[in-house]
Amino acid sequence: MFEDLKAMIEKLQPEEEEQIRQKVESILKKHQRSPRRKLKLDWAGGLEEFRDKFTALSLQKKSLEWRID
Repeated sequence: MFEDLKAMIEKLQPEEEEQIRQKVESILKKHQRSPRRKLKLDWAGGLEEFRDKFTALSLQKKSLEWRID
């Protein structure tokens, strides 16, 4: 298969070869994994002052209200 592609590419004009190279680079870039970063947890405990005022269920209901409005 590679030999078939190589033979076809050799028949192209230089500017067409450049288009093929750019397309292949684009495909490779699309499938390349981005480096994984560690999660920052600097937000942890940021809402601690509201712990006794709200339950998870009440916050869930309030967020649903915000989405509907």
